[in-house]
Amino acid sequence: MDTKGTKRSITASIAIAEAASWYCAFVLVVLILLSSFRENSLTDEIVRGNQLLGRPCDEIYVVGEGETLHTISDKCGDPFIVEQNPHIHDPDDVFPGLVIKITSSKSRKLLRYYINYKSMKKKVKQYAQQIGIGAQDRRHVLKDFSRMLDNQIEKIVLFLLEQQGLLASRIAKLGEQHDALLQQPEISQISELREAYRAVGQDLLKLLFYVEMNAIGLRKILKKFDKRFGYKFTDYYVKTRANHPYSALQQVCKHVGIGAVVGAISRNLSDLQDRQGSYLSIYDEPALPVQEPVIDSIKAAVDRLTHSTNFLHFLGQHALIMQEEELPTPVEDHVDDQIYNFSSLLLNLANTFLYMVNTYIVVPTADNYSLSLGAAATVCGVVIGAMAVAQVFSSVYFSAWSNKSYFRPLVFSSIILLVGNILYALAYDLDSIAVLLIGRLLCGFGSARAVNRRYISDCVPLKIRMQASAAFVSASALGMASGPALAGLLQTNFKIYKLTFNEDTLPGWVMALAWLVYLLWLWISFKEPSRETEESPASQEAKAGISTGSHHDYAYVQLR
Repeated sequence: MDTKGTKRSITASIAIAEAASWYCAFVLVVLILLSSFRENSLTDEIVRGNQLLGRPCDEIYVVGEGETLHTISDKCGDPFIVEQNPHIHDPDDVFPGLVIKITSSKSRKLLRYYINYKSMKKKVKQYAQQIGIGAQDRRHVLKDFSRMLDNQIEKIVLFLLEQQGLLASRIAKLGEQHDALLQQPEISQISELREAYRAVGQDLLKLLFYVEMNAIGLRKILKKFDKRFGYKFTDYYVKTRANHPYSALQQVCKHVGIGAVVGAISRNLSDLQDRQGSYLSIYDEPALPVQEPVIDSIKAAVDRLTHSTNFLHFLGQHALIMQEEELPTPVEDHVDDQIYNFSSLLLNLANTFLYMVNTYIVVPTADNYSLSLGAAATVCGVVIGAMAVAQVFSSVYFSAWSNKSYFRPLVFSSIILLVGNILYALAYDLDSIAVLLIGRLLCGFGSARAVNRRYISDCVPLKIRMQASAAFVSASALGMASGPALAGLLQTNFKIYKLTFNEDTLPGWVMALAWLVYLLWLWISFKEPSRETEESPASQEAKAGISTGSHHDYAYVQLR
């Protein structure tokens, strides 16, 4: 008895340790998700942008040890203006750690090409005040704000096209020099030409940063407008402008100019590298081709811009590469909203969570349960893996069934899991390892994870589908962690009539009760999506989704 008790204690300790590790993993996943949804600060973007452009003195500057305004001026290498700061009364009246706001004269001249975030934020505040006193109606506000955004985006696009033209002209002139070098190659001239192409790449990098910063400003002002007025203006504005043939936003989304510049720089640098190598000794030739740092930086900037936020992901995928698919139209988004129901999504996530708990709750006690029924200890592996094997087959018929209904497969799954867990618990009193295995197989045949995934894919609107998918993964991870932890708490032994309730049978009884409660909740709250609405042509086009791209927008935002 002492040995058995010690073994149970060890098993419970292992279960608790395993649960703790799963909880740590789950917390890490949640923190990563939260950080991915966090709005980046404009200040952080300015600092990162200054590092990217090699300008340590634009907009904000932290005074270092022993620095004065004179030393800062020498460091900047460009005349600058110190913004009004109550701490500075004398040029030498600065101290380490003081944050001052300064603007280089060159940046001051270029501010007119950036999105005017400060004035637009003030305008949103004025709109709120005017609506509050009844001086403006909501319709006029939406029209006026749309016009303001159109003007800002048009300004950005025209400057972007102008800079692309300048870069193209520089590449064309460099191409003429490149052709001349083909006739009379000189190593020194080849090196100079490579440096010239790298300089074009650095300017392209600045252009990408310009797109990114303006996109951040556009995203933030749209979010501020939606938050202040409770209106989904962002969805309306992006979708209507991005699909209009004469929209400035459309010009950003559908052009291939930056991609052509990247390709031209990459090709010419590679050609010059090969050509220079032909004039070197074989001992000087590197074993592996050297990747140009400027090209790597451009690719990294493009990737960062595409994946930085949900909004940039929405816009950035179409910014540099032509796509045949269009953004979802307002009609398609309305169809998605019609078939979406939050309670139904929550029920699907709860199904995922309970199934994963059901899978792992038997892990700590499966070996003792098998031994108590006269089976070998190794049978516990069969007991644990039976659900996974059965799930392979259940995924097929549940996936096909979900073409016609979501509610019926979930009801059937709950009933099967209820029966399977009851059989698992009764196996102890029936002294039958066969009943135990049949119960676990039934639990596997009741896996509706295919239905859960299908519901998120078909019935959740595109704008929150990523969050719903993340919630699906989190629910699975939480269920995997909760199962063994729950089993560690079920350390008791008593009888009611002829039914035994102990650490071996309680996992089955607890999960049977959980599935019964879930079945009642499902019957009351689940809303079956309309198949006619879901399968309408607009919805079918929307399901095609947005194909992945790799391009971008651009911008700098005034820090105010």
